[in-house]
Amino acid sequence: MSSNQFFSKQGPFALKDIIKKIGCINEFSGINNFKIYGVESLTDAKENEMTFLHSSKYADISSKTKAAACITSSNLSKFLPEKCIKLNVKNVHLAVTQVSKMFYPKADLDYPDLNLVNSDKIKNIYPGVVFGNNVLIGKNVQIGNNTFIGSNSIIESNVKIGENCVIGSFVIIKFSIIFNNAHIKDGSVVGSKGFGFIPIKQKNLRTPQIGKVIMEENSEVGSNCTIDRGSVTDTVIGKNTFLDNQVHIAHNVKIGKDCMIAGQVGIAGSTIIGDNVMIGGQAGISGHLKIGDNVKIGGGSGVVNSLPNNSKVMGYPAIPIKEFAKQRKKNYDD
Repeated sequence: MSSNQFFSKQGPFALKDIIKKIGCINEFSGINNFKIYGVESLTDAKENEMTFLHSSKYADISSKTKAAACITSSNLSKFLPEKCIKLNVKNVHLAVTQVSKMFYPKADLDYPDLNLVNSDKIKNIYPGVVFGNNVLIGKNVQIGNNTFIGSNSIIESNVKIGENCVIGSFVIIKFSIIFNNAHIKDGSVVGSKGFGFIPIKQKNLRTPQIGKVIMEENSEVGSNCTIDRGSVTDTVIGKNTFLDNQVHIAHNVKIGKDCMIAGQVGIAGSTIIGDNVMIGGQAGISGHLKIGDNVKIGGGSGVVNSLPNNSKVMGYPAIPIKEFAKQRKKNYDD
């Protein structure tokens, strides 16, 4: 995650205090005064920060991490660089949540923005912007020239919106950066907290969501869509990618450029979508998958495995479309 203008950050914290907090199952020595300045992804973490590894799916990138320490499990620590301090725990997700809450104690809930003011009172700050009625704007919001914002929309504090954008009515944008020429249609919510929690006995523990949403140039979000901000990394809608109505994009999802996603598609957390991908209506894509470039996914499909470049799939579970057609014909013949 890049520098965070949206959340107040605490720390640094002594590594020994973090170890005590998360209850490591291995022992350490000589780290009493070592300070940790943040928690980041495997790829973004710096030498004075920590990261986490919860799945062998990320073995390749974990071997290259620059993080000083990594929260992981005993069976995964072998994938990490030798110099990285391995913090082995029984529950990686729980430990990451505990550490994230140390650095960002107010990122586990979407607290109301108390700095909102009616755009009528601050129009002089945005001379090149056209506002509808009852638009509310937060503190330190940046909006480019020739941008239109429809009635009853809310742009929360620190959001950045580029030039020549069109924001519909009843839109809510928070924790987001919107590039030039983007379009968000009526009723969509961009940047809300993702669906992150740890089930613990009878009380679920909410996971801080400290990323943001990035909508790149000339991207479009249809009506009544929900785009969740990232939990640690950012959620990204790529350049010239269009989403139809009622699409849900979960936290940490990264969608490439020139993609077309039809209505009522749902993409679960941390899945990566390549460039020039087409997804038919009501398709569902599981989390932590990688969908290659030029992939076509038929409407109503359920994708539960990663797909290589140029795949064409359909069905539940999604299979190559030629195989799907053969099975369908066989069923009819029977």
